[in-house]
Amino acid sequence: METITEKNAFKLNGYIMVVLAFLLAVIDFFIVIANTDSEEPYFLIFFIPILILLVFLIRGFLVVQPNESKVLILFGKYIGTIRNSGFWWANPLAIKRHVSLRIRNFNSEKIKVNDIHGNPIEIAAVIVWKVVDCARALFDVESFEKFVEIQSETAIRALATEYPYDSNDNEEESLRGNTKEISENLRQQLQTRLEVAGVQVVESRLSHLAYAQEIAQAMLRRQQAQAVVAARQKIVEGAVGMVQMALEALNEKNIVNLDEEKKAAMVNNLLVALVSETQASPVINTGTLY
Repeated sequence: METITEKNAFKLNGYIMVVLAFLLAVIDFFIVIANTDSEEPYFLIFFIPILILLVFLIRGFLVVQPNESKVLILFGKYIGTIRNSGFWWANPLAIKRHVSLRIRNFNSEKIKVNDIHGNPIEIAAVIVWKVVDCARALFDVESFEKFVEIQSETAIRALATEYPYDSNDNEEESLRGNTKEISENLRQQLQTRLEVAGVQVVESRLSHLAYAQEIAQAMLRRQQAQAVVAARQKIVEGAVGMVQMALEALNEKNIVNLDEEKKAAMVNNLLVALVSETQASPVINTGTLY
């Protein structure tokens, strides 16, 4: 397939050509006035060519808005692009195709796909893009806007299958836990896919991420269980540290001498008091009657 690269089209200042067209119109007008009473139509030899030239000039005028462009096609051949905003005159015989250079957003639909662990998830993304090569956008793909839409959804599907939805291991990247890295990876994949259409991906980010409805409740319970286990682990680690500190302090200050059996009982009581979900109710020992 032949690849077409954008190039600048030949153009002239539109105001200068307006002055030229006005002069031709004045000349034609005086030719008609000067030969009003003439019975011989010899003046038509000059009048008709000037009139044709005038119409030819008028067809060449065009206006380019800021962040817009005109692609010129002459008899099926690409002859250049006008990007500079303003009033211009270009080849009157050329077809002038409009291409916007403004930044656009594409909001993908919610796509149902399996993550790397096979869990069905729903994912969607926002793609910010713009055209940087008008020739490739018009001639290398059928419809560059439809091309962006299809390739974006394909890239989102491919990305979702490379990562888990969530990860228990903090070192493993996941869709939920590494949003910034995932968005950058999506942008790079999209740029590779859309470069053929002369499109630049400015930014991409996930706009929706959730488990599919059929497993949402089960995964919610799983996440809750994982949160409880993690919290318990932190509580136990803290309680063990506090018990160790208490034993070391008693030993250093010689407050009381405890044998191994009493240490075990003390450790048991402290762990129960510290780890228990309900507030501990201590029993004070005041001695025995005998």
